[in-house]
Order: sequence, then C-alpha cells, then structure tokens
Amino acid sequence: MSLVRHIKHVLALAVLVWSFAGAASAADPSLVMTASGPVQGFAHDGVREYRGMPYAAAPVGNLRFELPAPVQPWTAVRKATAYGSPCPQVARYGLTEASDNEDCLFLNVAVPKIAGQGRKALPVMVWLHGGAFVGGSGTLYPLDYLVRRGQMVVVSVNYRLGPLGFMTHPAFGAAHNGAYGLEDQRQALRWVQRNIAAFGGDPANVTLAGESAGAGSVCMHLFAPKQSAGLFHKAIIQSAGCTVPLRTVTDSQGTGLKLAALVGCDNLAEALDCLRSKSAKTLAEAGYQVAGSELMAFAPTVGLESQPKQGREALTSGDFLHMPMINGGNRDEMRLYVAYQVAAGGAVTAANYADQLGAIYGRHADAVQARYPLSQYGSAAVALGTAMSDYMPGVGLNYCVFLKTADLAKAWTPVYQYEFADRAAPLVTDYAGFEMGAVHSAELPYFFPNFSNKSKLDGPNLAAPSQALAEQMVAYWSAFVRTGKPSASGAPVWAPYQSDATVLRLVPGATGTFNAGAEHNCAFWRGLYPDDL
Repeated sequence: MSLVRHIKHVLALAVLVWSFAGAASAADPSLVMTASGPVQGFAHDGVREYRGMPYAAAPVGNLRFELPAPVQPWTAVRKATAYGSPCPQVARYGLTEASDNEDCLFLNVAVPKIAGQGRKALPVMVWLHGGAFVGGSGTLYPLDYLVRRGQMVVVSVNYRLGPLGFMTHPAFGAAHNGAYGLEDQRQALRWVQRNIAAFGGDPANVTLAGESAGAGSVCMHLFAPKQSAGLFHKAIIQSAGCTVPLRTVTDSQGTGLKLAALVGCDNLAEALDCLRSKSAKTLAEAGYQVAGSELMAFAPTVGLESQPKQGREALTSGDFLHMPMINGGNRDEMRLYVAYQVAAGGAVTAANYADQLGAIYGRHADAVQARYPLSQYGSAAVALGTAMSDYMPGVGLNYCVFLKTADLAKAWTPVYQYEFADRAAPLVTDYAGFEMGAVHSAELPYFFPNFSNKSKLDGPNLAAPSQALAEQMVAYWSAFVRTGKPSASGAPVWAPYQSDATVLRLVPGATGTFNAGAEHNCAFWRGLYPDDL
C-alpha cells in the first residue's frame, strides 16, 4: 500500500470510528470497533461472543518463519460469529483433529452481556491452549461458562504449532529461531492491550492462563521480562514444569535439519525458500514423523531474544516478571500417557515393569521399583503411571517439578499452589483398561464444559459431585483473575504457598490443604535427582 493510500485509509477509519462509536452503543451492543476495524458478535446464554478475529496477518508465503505481521485493517463490519481455522497440525492419539490451513492467527473474545455500556471495566483472562506445542486451538474451549460464573472477559488464542511455530533451523533468523509460536502469543497479548477496553475489559488487569503447552508458554513469558512487560499482570500455570530445562538452538536444530531433509530441503543455502514452498500439511506430517515418540520435539528453545533464560535460572535470580501466580497440576498426570502407550499396543505388565522403569530412570530404576512395588498397586500400568506422575526426568508433567517452581518463585511473589485430584473426572481417552484417575488435562471440563479435544465438544457432563467442584474451582480462579487472591464462598481459605505441606488439594466435598511433597515422594526423588529438584 502506498503512503498516500495508507493515509487515506487511516483517515477513513478514523471517521468510521467516530460515527461507529455512537451508533453501536445505541443500536447494537454486539458491534465493537477494534483498532483494525468493526466486528459484530452474537449473544447467547447471558454472554456476547466474538469469534475468529484476526490479530495478525496470515503467516503464509514470505511471512512463514517470520515474526507475526500486522493484520490488514478493514472498514466494513466483519462478522465475528464463527471460529477461525486451527493452525496446521496432524491428528494425534486418535483423539484430536487435523488442520492444514495456515491462515490461523485468530482469537476469540467472550464477555458478559452487562460488559461495557458505561459499566466498570471487567478483569480479563487470556487462555493459551495445550497440545505439546504441536496441536490444539482456541476453538476447542467454550468460554461462556467461565464468563457467566466469573463475570470476566475471556480470550482464547490460536498460535503457530509444530514445525511452523517452534522448529529451529540454521536458515531462520537468530533472534527468534524456533519461537514464532511464542511471538504469536505476544502479538495476541498486544492486541488485547489495544482492543479489550472496547469489549468492556480492563487492559490493566489481564491474567495470562494456560494448560500443558499453554501453561509452559505462560512460564516462558514470565521468564522474558523485557519482551513481556506490561502485557499481563497475573499468571495461571496448569500442568507445566517451569524449571525443566529447554534445549538451545544448537541442541534442537537437528530436528529441523532432519525435517528439511525429509521434505527435500537439505541444501542449506536454499532451505528457507524451499521450506516456504512446501504445503503446511507436508510440513506438519513431516514434523510428526521426525518427532516419533519424543513428546516435546517441538518445544520452544532458550537463549534467544524471544526466550533468553532457563526457567530455573530466572526463578533463582529473580529475573522474571513478579506477579501473583496460581501454579499446580493433576494428581495422576502421566497415567494418560501410559494409557496412550497401552492403547497403541505397548503393554505394561508385571513381566516388563522393571524394563519400563529402566527405560525412563536408567541406573535409578531399582530404587524406583523398590519405592513403587507392584504389590501396592492394582496393575503395572498404574504403578508406572504413578511413578511418572510423581517425577519423570526431562518431562514437565509431574508433581515434584511443579513444587520446584513454587519453592523458587515464592521468594519473589505470592504463589497459590494446587493439585486437582478428582479421580472421578471424565476420561480424556476412550482407553479404560486401568484406573486412570486425575490424569493430564482432566481438569479442563471443569472450566470448559464438555471439553473433548474436538470441535464437537462432545465430552460428557460432570457428575453432580464433580460439578460442585467445578463451581468451586471457577470461583477460586475468578477471584484470582479479579484480585490476585483466589477465594470461594464457603470453601477453604487458599493461602499462599510456604512449603510442601501448604498445597490446596481440589477434591469433591473434601477440598483442603495437604502435604503434596510427602504424597508424591518428592524427598525420595530429590535424593535421586538433586540437580533437577
């Protein structure tokens, strides 16, 4: 666009803003003027939703493997009634849905019907989805329940995934190599700062929240204070070990080189243009093939402008964004992945239990087997999943590493530590060959009803005791989003974390403080892995 055309466009947009502001409030409160142009949402069940709003240009062509670019403004009213496409990914575990549409940098906003119209600005929660940095989208999370119960504005975000968002390669720019997905999230947070007041939200009271990879992303934004300052003011970290070391570009670019070779882009001088010429589907499928069984093959890298420091270094030195934090995870996190293994034909039996432990814990396997003997568990799968959920080296989905984050962060900022422990939670996989319990992601339907990892939202309703717990959890989380202190009427006081014995366990009818370190054998694990814990 020429300079003259750009000036004319800006002037036209300014006139539209002036005329639109009065007309929208008087005629249709679902019309909102954003910094890019007007959008029209829709009302239902006590909320107004605005779906599929672009916060950055489509990362296609020469914008692939680059920082997110500004979205092209518009002047006609844009319908914001349908979700935008998820970012490219393959279907995983027979559970999730694939996408090959690279035009995917959209976000969704839901607000109570009372928002705006001269009322006090509402607190804001920005939700980052999970999916091991290779899957998921903001479209999988119905926002209306949180909005109604919490009387807050909730935003969900898509960001680039897998090879397109988190792959490192020598041909990419050094400052952000392997961190394009993180930079998408920051671009979305900047959008919130510029636009959320128009939806009735308070840009000075934003909580960044996420689960799994989304929670890991929250950690990374906390640990990049120069890059993230002013974008959010409180943090909620659900099931992510913030102190688990990230790989450097040198450590991780082998994955990118393997993928490039697989798709015929192994000439380094031509690799960038070659990778940009491949379809998003080709790259996503190649990423899945290259990753194999490595859960975090496309995790973000450290030592960049995007992500300067390891989490443990940042938390120890205090060089991170100091703000109130909710931190924790689920009682039986890793039993989910044992279930995936078994469902794929990798049986876990009494006969191979020792070998399974050896593959994970190496020279410590005998000590682990003595601490987690089969005689104490109903099956070898439960024994293995329990040990992995207490501690597993190199993976951030275990409770002792959750406690390590709290132990370090409490010196600088209030931390509210929890454990979700409803073993009656709906299963997040159809496999039910052993007691799965409160596995990884099992808490999501308590905030997002009928969450199922699919756009159909066909998960079951919660049983009455679990639904009562869901209401308690939403009350705690909502109070934290409003004030930085979680509280719930008629529920136990949730005090800031001081030690392993001051963790809030969330259980139907029995929520209360317990000693998480003792429950998860963290002293034992610290003896084996002192450098990690």
